[in-house]
Amino acid sequence: MTKRTPIEPFKIKVVEPIKMTTRAEREAAVRAAGFNLFKLRAEDVLIDLLTDSGTSAMSTHQWAGVMEGDDSYAGSRSWYRFEKVVKDLTGLRHVIPTHQGRAAERILFGILCKPGMTVPSNTHFDTTRANIEVTGAEALDLPCAEGKQPGLLAPFKGNMDVDALRKVLAERGRARVPLVMMTVTNNTGGGQPVSLANLRAARAVCDEFGVPFYLDACRFAENAWFIKQREPGQAGRTPTEIAKEMFSLVDGCTMSAKKDGLSNIGGFLCTNDDALAQQEKNLLILTEGFPTYGGLAGRDLEATAVGLEEVLHEDYLAYRQASIAYLADRLDRAGVPVVR
Repeated sequence: MTKRTPIEPFKIKVVEPIKMTTRAEREAAVRAAGFNLFKLRAEDVLIDLLTDSGTSAMSTHQWAGVMEGDDSYAGSRSWYRFEKVVKDLTGLRHVIPTHQGRAAERILFGILCKPGMTVPSNTHFDTTRANIEVTGAEALDLPCAEGKQPGLLAPFKGNMDVDALRKVLAERGRARVPLVMMTVTNNTGGGQPVSLANLRAARAVCDEFGVPFYLDACRFAENAWFIKQREPGQAGRTPTEIAKEMFSLVDGCTMSAKKDGLSNIGGFLCTNDDALAQQEKNLLILTEGFPTYGGLAGRDLEATAVGLEEVLHEDYLAYRQASIAYLADRLDRAGVPVVR
């Protein structure tokens, strides 16, 4: 018998009541908000599909970590645990905690970007674009051809057009391109994955022109899972092994832990550049906090450290993909357009 829906690979130990509303009540709430969904009260939203960012339920191990949070201003135990997990995952030398991903973007681009510069990407997320453009630089999207066709079935529609990247770097040169950023998965492009082959090809082009290569790593675990499922030669590897190879191809990354950190808040910025890391830490202190907490409480560092490990569990990733595939299939059958 064909499996219709996935079985959750977890027990539900705590529940939160949902306010039940009628159609008339929902219509009244939307009108009162001026038809601006961001002004709705969350309690008036019966089914909230706005985002999964920061809204994930936490595991028992994460809640246990919350109780162990050390809020010492400098050198807290929670910081060292967080740093170890991030370094083990990414292999990058410098780990800088931030309160969420956009703070990491602001610090990185605030240092590297100047008016007249260009930052190419497969597709920039909206906060990434804004943090680049506020410096006077250009946020340039270079999606692959398949990614421009929402209804097309293809395994890696999040890929970057590497030929277009080479052309941009050849025309503008290293002095005008401070870095290249690959977003995994390609959020603005519909959450589409990027293949290892594409990451390697982009890395090779960056090396050719001496340009640093970065990941916007918000959904690195989902991307690793799609690589395992779809890319030839990758089925026998674990998501952790694939994720580590993804990070091994870059010089640094930004991360919102509210996504694949499975936490309610948090993020980080990583680099292998010693001089750049010092600049980033100096700017961090001005607006986020000391480099061993970055605007986060010890409990958030602990919860994120656990989440970064648990998010790579295969049962969880299989459940997450199957759940969304089930919903998309039913919407498609009902004639509702979906990004394939």
